[in-house]
Amino acid sequence: MDYMDITVATEGRVRTITLNRPDRLNAWTHRMEAEFRRAIEAADVDEGVRAIVVTGAGRGFCAGADMDILEAGAAGAVGEPVVAPAESPPSGIEANYAWKFSYLLRVRKPIFVAINGPIAGIGLCMAVFCDFRYMAEGQRLTTAFAKRGLIAEHGISWMLPRLVGPTNALDLLLSARTLVTAEAAALGLVKALPSEGFLSKVQAIARDMTENASPRSIGVIKRQVYDSLFQDLNTAWRRADEEMQASFASEDFREGVAHFLEKRPPAFTGR
Repeated sequence: MDYMDITVATEGRVRTITLNRPDRLNAWTHRMEAEFRRAIEAADVDEGVRAIVVTGAGRGFCAGADMDILEAGAAGAVGEPVVAPAESPPSGIEANYAWKFSYLLRVRKPIFVAINGPIAGIGLCMAVFCDFRYMAEGQRLTTAFAKRGLIAEHGISWMLPRLVGPTNALDLLLSARTLVTAEAAALGLVKALPSEGFLSKVQAIARDMTENASPRSIGVIKRQVYDSLFQDLNTAWRRADEEMQASFASEDFREGVAHFLEKRPPAFTGR
């Protein structure tokens, strides 16, 4: 696929998607949003990919929405949504995964965000809907919205409290203050890593997880965890019992037992 605002590269079974507007600190555009979703969906269906890493080009991760978009909004010219509403919108639990970034929760592969530079606004909204957030030491993070006269957009008011608790979420959203990597890590929002060799370290973490665990198990467990946010315990428990029975019939279960008994690295197929 041809992209303008992102780049895509694959090493082994790790697909790296890079936001690629370094001259604007990778500020978010409608084109970037459309390309990003296409790249994520392509990685999800590619059986050769087991993990997705998202990072930014140059010295920034994502500075938020491009100022041209904000200026147009301030002038009353709000742009059209990138993705048109579906003719038959999903219902039930699936409706929760149909939004701008909530679809990321439905991706079968784990998504690792490598925050190499400043992250703000819509860039943070995207990141909180990914599975793992790693941040280079000494970088900066802000929600930004309240200081622009905006509100908590794109599901962040729902997801952020689930990551850091309501009080911390309100602090970050209402003050829109800037915090550095160490405080973000202390809140549990990110995990800190040294800036030297940062992206390679995140890619190695992604590679290690997905080489040593069954991709089938990862996909099912990820779905269980996010579905449980919308379920009661009884429903989640019944679902787990059903999935456990299905696991017993899988190739990956047989391989999981075999490689342990034979004391060798696993060779999971994802089936």
